[in-house]
Amino acid sequence: MSGRKQFDVGTALDQAMRVFWQRGYADASLDALGSATGLGRGSLYGTFGNKDTLFRQCLDRYAAVYGAQYEQALAAYPDDPVRAVEAFFDVVLARIADPAVPTGCLIAQSAAQSPTFQEENGAKVRGLLDLQRRRVREALAGASADPRVLDELATYVVAVNQSLAVLSRAGAPDAELRSVVRLACATVADTLARRASEGAAHR
Repeated sequence: MSGRKQFDVGTALDQAMRVFWQRGYADASLDALGSATGLGRGSLYGTFGNKDTLFRQCLDRYAAVYGAQYEQALAAYPDDPVRAVEAFFDVVLARIADPAVPTGCLIAQSAAQSPTFQEENGAKVRGLLDLQRRRVREALAGASADPRVLDELATYVVAVNQSLAVLSRAGAPDAELRSVVRLACATVADTLARRASEGAAHR
């Protein structure tokens, strides 16, 4: 339409997501968001609502992009939960190593700031962490272990994932991150093997 600036909403959302990812919620000013998206405050508000609403949309965008990759990796080995966890971490390490995106993880970055959030934003972050845990737990479902142990392992895997994001944000080298992943996968494998052996002994 003549005299009206056109823009792609999806592209603008991706650009805003990168600002929150790089700076965190608190330091993602409207000026920074406007500069990244090329939108004035009026257009930002008119398209996305206020900063909190835009932030939640960016979290959803991030979760959709990487969540799909996590799901695919975790579902690729339905009969091998350890390999599924390894594939999950392969996706995590690939994201961390990707020079086209900021370091760390938007969800981890946001979780660290959760105490300062409005309740709706904090609930969104907690919900995304819970979703990640449920995905990992589903990949472990076929293992011969007590459900409580599988719940604990799923929480452990998510905790390691968040730790990798923090370490990468602090500049940890790839070799260090991979050593963390190797130990984490070994822990999962050893725990499942031990529980399976204990279960067999009691049958």
